[in-house]
Amino acid sequence: MPESSNLTYQPIAYPAGRLQILDTLQVNTVEDQEAMTELKLKNNNLVYNVMGRSDWRPFVYGGVSACIAEFGTFPIDTTKTRLQIQGSRVDGEVVATRYRGMLHALFRISSEEGIRALYHGIAPAVLRQATYGTIKFGIYYSLKKMFCPPEKESLPRNVACAVTAGVIGSSIANPTDVLKVRLQSGRGKTDQGLVDAFLSIYRMEGVQGLWKGVGQTAQRAGVVVGVELPLYDICKYYFLKYGQPNSPSTHFMSSLIASLGGAIASTPIDVIRTRLMNQRKLKYSENAPALLPNTYYKGSMDCLMQTVRHEGAMALYKGFIPTWLRLGPWNIIFFVTFEQLKKIY
Repeated sequence: MPESSNLTYQPIAYPAGRLQILDTLQVNTVEDQEAMTELKLKNNNLVYNVMGRSDWRPFVYGGVSACIAEFGTFPIDTTKTRLQIQGSRVDGEVVATRYRGMLHALFRISSEEGIRALYHGIAPAVLRQATYGTIKFGIYYSLKKMFCPPEKESLPRNVACAVTAGVIGSSIANPTDVLKVRLQSGRGKTDQGLVDAFLSIYRMEGVQGLWKGVGQTAQRAGVVVGVELPLYDICKYYFLKYGQPNSPSTHFMSSLIASLGGAIASTPIDVIRTRLMNQRKLKYSENAPALLPNTYYKGSMDCLMQTVRHEGAMALYKGFIPTWLRLGPWNIIFFVTFEQLKKIY
């Protein structure tokens, strides 16, 4: 990432408890500017070397921050899932349109099914973040330290690191995502637990049922992570460059912008992914054709075409508002927590 030619240099503060970085310095002459450039490189390299290429902190901080953010925003995610499966074909039937929007869904779910229904699927969701969040953020920041040291950092490199981290992390954690979607959808037993749901999918659909939609999940993760993390880093960089303090307010604005970009890019993929994950395909469906017809969506392209044909192109943005309203608070909670953890140790 290019260095600032501003006279005011805002140094990196990571990790604050272990490494004393010089406070903001004023540069008034050409000689001072040259000295400052050298000092900045030394400071950046010092941070880079102290963190180390095999540092465990990005993995732990990423997992902890992701779990906290998931707890805080899960009801919004439930409404998003319910909105996205409306109008889709499940077990040969069209899912009725019951919700007019996010607030209506929140009110109707809580009043008809109870507040606990908004947290159906929280166990696999937290388990997912404990795996996916840990792997995703750990790999991203580890790859950045390996291939994007401060003097060589650039947008294409950051995007490549982010996409790689998102695809790897989401592929490994896909079974927890399937469990979360099934429990959130409101189908089946409302009191079904994590283990029961896992065993039910395994018995009825086999191991492949746990990796249903893995391609779409990896695509979505690659898009979301490839947009959000580099966009957050860029926004934070320019906020600091133009005089904003390295504080929660800067992290708040950077994460809010990043979440908007992520929501715009990922919602169509998320709609397709959710619909594919929500449909079942029994291992022995030929023995019970009356119970379960052939799977309605044969793949992501078929789901895309069927959705647009029957519901219009805007159906691909079903749940956009709750997606953004969830990604916004989720990213804010995550990045503020992440930045504070970095300062602690």
